Amino acid sequence: MTSTQHTTGQNDRYERGLALLRQVGGQERPAVLDSLADIAPDLGRLTVEFGYGDILSRPGLTLRERQLATVGALAALGNAAPQLRFHIDGALNVGCTRTEIVEVMIHASVYAGFPAALNGLTAAKEVFAARPDLPAESPATTPPAGDRFERGAAKLDEVDGHAGEQVIASLRDIAPDFARLIIEFSFGDVYSRPGLDLKTREIVSVAMCTALGVAPQLGVHIHGLLNVGGTETEVVEVLIQMAGYAGFPAALNGIAVARTVFAERTSHRNSDV
Repeated sequence: MTSTQHTTGQNDRYERGLALLRQVGGQERPAVLDSLADIAPDLGRLTVEFGYGDILSRPGLTLRERQLATVGALAALGNAAPQLRFHIDGALNVGCTRTEIVEVMIHASVYAGFPAALNGLTAAKEVFAARPDLPAESPATTPPAGDRFERGAAKLDEVDGHAGEQVIASLRDIAPDFARLIIEFSFGDVYSRPGLDLKTREIVSVAMCTALGVAPQLGVHIHGLLNVGGTETEVVEVLIQMAGYAGFPAALNGIAVARTVFAERTSHRNSDV
């Protein structure tokens, strides 16, 4: 079948993907097709068929969750600014708010560092400035109330439970101050912020850790996503989606981590019976 046949309605995957890409991109003729037409038109077709027709159209995650996961992964990777801007715009097109997108960037400071978060916010500002249709939103500037360590310890227990405690315990003999900083900043300052619910934060964390290839921390946050109401299906969907944005090796490594986490939780449940 030729590329022309693919683009004239004879490929269900292509048509399904094109419809979804139009919804995300907000354009009748997606720019990715024209930008690749003179050098790699087949890559444009594959992007539509695989990225949107096969992956983003799958059940298991809402389109809002998928877009925020993609924004988080691209912000964490820090090497795909045009695609990050496209998916920030796409997130707005499927109902995400500016506040949610900003929170994803702030969240990235924990997993990818402040340069990645700052670059992500620069991309977000560019997209927001080009969208006069967006409703006005005031940025959150008030820090959460209370003691940072106590607030962070409570949030860590809520999200990561025993897995989080193990990470902190592993640092006591070498860098106890670092353990304190993790609790105070990551969980006391960032996780405790309004703007994203805990389940969405953990979906974004799983996406970021998968894209960055940090297996031990990915395991902790797969546990965390399950602890705050996520399902094994949702975990797997985030990992499958990362094949399109971080590559198949990253997704396969993430699946291997998920298999171990699921087995641990099954074993623990069985031992409690």
